[in-house]
Amino acid sequence: MADEAHGGGISIHPMDQFVVKPLFGGDTVHWYTITNVTLWMAITVLAVVLLLVVGSRGRAIIPTRAQSMAELAYGFVYKMVEDVAGKDALKFFPYIMTLFMFIVFANMLGLLPMAFTTTSHIAVTAILALAVFITVTVVGFVKNGAKFLELFWVKSAPLPLRPVLAVIEIISYFVRPVSHSIRLGGNMMAGHAVIKVFAGFAAVTAIAPFSILAITAIYGLEVLVAFIQAYVFTILTCVYLKDALHPSH
Repeated sequence: MADEAHGGGISIHPMDQFVVKPLFGGDTVHWYTITNVTLWMAITVLAVVLLLVVGSRGRAIIPTRAQSMAELAYGFVYKMVEDVAGKDALKFFPYIMTLFMFIVFANMLGLLPMAFTTTSHIAVTAILALAVFITVTVVGFVKNGAKFLELFWVKSAPLPLRPVLAVIEIISYFVRPVSHSIRLGGNMMAGHAVIKVFAGFAAVTAIAPFSILAITAIYGLEVLVAFIQAYVFTILTCVYLKDALHPSH
């Protein structure tokens, strides 16, 4: 966390926590290597299954805590999809629910001591964002055919401006997966890095109490950010899906 520097100061390495390491030793990481990222992604999937499948399998009239949490999450995402993308988007609810639960659990588990935040890596968030981008684009063309291109043609604008706006809309459309992935990965990485920096200052006796207070405050904020970023990623997915289903709106 913090090492004594040669000059007697403190050397803090906040980015070390994001290093991908082979789980069973060695230094080389191949595409098939089981790493700390692989481990925590598997734990995330297991946690989601335990809550949504095992926790709610009883379907009791008086629900258990696990069933209550599962039903709350189900209702929250269902309402989001219906309100943002419309009732005809509910057929995509299982996919959007899976996205939300995976991201929120990955964010929350990353706050545990010695854990690895998988959503802090652009390799993970980029795959999630690309999956949304490709799905939305395919759905748009399958459902609307060539009319999907009306998404880029702003009919409400004056005719001379429409070609210019079309170029801007096309660029904006293809930038979506970039902004979608960087927003999630950047926020998760930044918060954890700040916590690590303040944790390093806790080694200095004179400022240790202030450092601990700062860590507590930022940790509380990160719990909120972990949920908000999952919510933002999911609601943007719903917005993009709405554009695919109703490109002329």
